[in-house]
Amino acid sequence: MSVQLDHYRLLGRSGLRVSPLSLGTMTFGVAQGWGSTPADAEAIFNLYAERGGNFIDTANFYASGDSERTLAGLVRGRRNRFVIATKYSLTMRPGDPNASGNHRKNMMQSVEDSLQRLGTDYIDLLYLHVWDSRTPVEEILRAFDDLVRAGKVLYVGVSDLPAWQASRMQAIAELRGWSPLVALQIPYSLIERTVERELMPMALEMGMGVMPWSPLGGGVLTGKYQATDLKPSAPGATMDSRKNINVATGRLSERSLAIAAVVSTIAQELSRTPAQVALAWTLLNPSVTSPILGARTLVQFEDNLGALEIRFSDDQVARLNSVSHVEPGFPQTMLQGLAMDMMFGGVKVARRSV
Repeated sequence: MSVQLDHYRLLGRSGLRVSPLSLGTMTFGVAQGWGSTPADAEAIFNLYAERGGNFIDTANFYASGDSERTLAGLVRGRRNRFVIATKYSLTMRPGDPNASGNHRKNMMQSVEDSLQRLGTDYIDLLYLHVWDSRTPVEEILRAFDDLVRAGKVLYVGVSDLPAWQASRMQAIAELRGWSPLVALQIPYSLIERTVERELMPMALEMGMGVMPWSPLGGGVLTGKYQATDLKPSAPGATMDSRKNINVATGRLSERSLAIAAVVSTIAQELSRTPAQVALAWTLLNPSVTSPILGARTLVQFEDNLGALEIRFSDDQVARLNSVSHVEPGFPQTMLQGLAMDMMFGGVKVARRSV
């Protein structure tokens, strides 16, 4: 039985219902060549809504605010139908020391600006976008709670931060009766599995639904790149192409191309596309609530939605896991095998359900 966009899931340890695939709007309103045209943005949004999709991801920083402005026009007259997530942290006014970061002043001003751009009086989910390593967690959590109590934000989450900080924040929020974190947004794909070491099990344990960004590894897992693309860009090359960005960030490498090759082979076996296979794999992890689709065109987006129909064989999952394997590192390597034998002495003890 295939899953559909209107087969909703609960977001973390909350009662909020969201679709199993999220609509990412980072390319909406982008003027560069890699952005969506206004016509494509509208077509993508309407298709998502028609199929029952309700979870929309944006940020104040995307396209310098134009992503939120574009979204405002698309949800006009049906805003309450959607769960809109936006973010704050990254600078909106370079040179202004308080127009960036995780602190209360930037959070409050960012929310007011996002509300205006989105044409709404509340944000369903507000993320801390990137950890700044400067702001006390108590300040962040109290400001989050104040916004929730004021009705300007309904739920809060975090993105791109150390697992120990997210866990610490959740514990403090619970102890003080402040609004809990219900979502964690992090990169996760067959070429980025290091988050399985700490971040994803932490999220499952602490009640945060994981929203993977870049589940296609910047497009590398679609099979669009070849070994010739690994050549360094010419001196002075700009970062306005996906290929140059992927090379610079390390997403495009010999290892990732080897993973993409296995993805393509399994796609052929299933009569599916590599993008669908890569997306479907992320949904196998119990920590994942809703991967974020960042398609640029309607054709790409419609193809991505087919990921919900894929059912892997055990052998196919094993092959995908094997080629993309990352070492778990300490302490996981110790807490397996011999250490467990010494711990339990041969006695079988079931794990508790989260």
